[in-house]
Amino acid sequence: MTITQPERVATRTDRAADVSARTSAAARPGLLLGLVLTGQFMALLDVTIVNVAVPGMRVDLHAGGAALQLVVAGYGIAYAVLLITGARLGERHGFTRLFLGGLALFTAASLACGLAPGVGALIGFRLLQGLGAALMVPQVMSLIQRTFTGPARVRALGVYSAVLAVGGVTGQVVGGALVSANLFGWGWRPVFLVNVPIGVALLVAGARLLPSVAGERTRQLDLRGMLLLAAAIGSLVIPLVLGHDENWPLWCWALLGASVALFTAFVLVERGLARSGGHPLIHSRVLRAPGLVPAAAAMFLVMTGVAGFSFSLAMHLQAGLGVSALRSGLTVAPTMLGFGAAGLWWQRLPQRLHGGLPQFALVAAASAFAAVALLARDGAAVSWSERAALLAIGIAGGCAYSPLFARALGCVAPEHAADASGVMVTVLQLGQVVGVAALGTLFLSQVHYPGATPASSGTALAITLGAVAALMLGAAVLVRPVRGGSR
Repeated sequence: MTITQPERVATRTDRAADVSARTSAAARPGLLLGLVLTGQFMALLDVTIVNVAVPGMRVDLHAGGAALQLVVAGYGIAYAVLLITGARLGERHGFTRLFLGGLALFTAASLACGLAPGVGALIGFRLLQGLGAALMVPQVMSLIQRTFTGPARVRALGVYSAVLAVGGVTGQVVGGALVSANLFGWGWRPVFLVNVPIGVALLVAGARLLPSVAGERTRQLDLRGMLLLAAAIGSLVIPLVLGHDENWPLWCWALLGASVALFTAFVLVERGLARSGGHPLIHSRVLRAPGLVPAAAAMFLVMTGVAGFSFSLAMHLQAGLGVSALRSGLTVAPTMLGFGAAGLWWQRLPQRLHGGLPQFALVAAASAFAAVALLARDGAAVSWSERAALLAIGIAGGCAYSPLFARALGCVAPEHAADASGVMVTVLQLGQVVGVAALGTLFLSQVHYPGATPASSGTALAITLGAVAALMLGAAVLVRPVRGGSR
């Protein structure tokens, strides 16, 4: 295709803007990283922070079970469905612009959720929250990939993956604290309103600190691919989220079948577009990047196991042992701290150990999950031995999770950062949904609440954690040691 003179000028301008953005961001990389990761942390927090507020919503809004499911799941559904689309829009219109736009929508939707007069409005605002997160989150990885290089990028990815790990398990702790505090007598509403001052502060700081990166406006959007992928992911996620509570009606199975057909159609359309010289939604070079697909598959298994573990442990503690939501959240604090610390500090290990670290850590995590299963099976109160095993889960998980991210994304060229970040974060979100759906169903099939005894609840937890340990071993099989350290 012949490029016109105006397009050549635009291309030079875009390149100059990208160089300028790198220079500007290099002067304050710590501030940039802290700003975008705070936005990432807020988005992750809202996946689980609502869980502990459900009883208060039921009473205050006179909401039924199905409506409350949509309040909890609506955010995750919109988030998962639109992540890759958000990555592509960031590439086209500019990562900073999409990050700030998504953050603004997320913040406004959080305010609306906190002020929602009824459950219908709350469901709608939760969907908008998920849309804002889907626009914001992919830009975080893209900005990191474009700003940092070499060892600095590896360190930044380590911090990023630590935030992902901590954010995923902090929601219940923060939510439990806010609900228990009952700030200003507002009950459940502060779990949403807490985002507003943080979001406003990030918007003000981001407008001044984030680099101005021009988008590639000459690249056409793959609208057909976007619609097919969104429909495919939605058809997969919605029945997984709602299936158990709806007793798996026919429409759930129909949607799951449709998701297979839609994913197949998406692959065929994308291949045809690439052969014809078009711009597919996910560039084939990203999927061919060394280590990305095995790492993504391993991360999917890890996130599936972690999500199922978090759900089942919370159910066991609150419904089986009768502890409060806050105390339940604090019980998993050792896991959170271990995950975060290991994600930040694994790079201090000798370089020769980096290549085999993920595989070793996944085997160690499987052993720690098995230990918790053995200790919890009698339904006794959480012992110090269990707390030590929970800490070991966090440390092992962090030593697997962060190096896998560094290995997978470190080999992706900066110009494909949007594709890679969208793929990886979507994989993690799908793993979370599948983990709660599949392992949550396994757990609940072994015990019936209310009325379950601590012993029966402990047995159900032990069975579920056995499955989690198997997933960790499966992930270890997918991960091959890399000579010479992590890439």
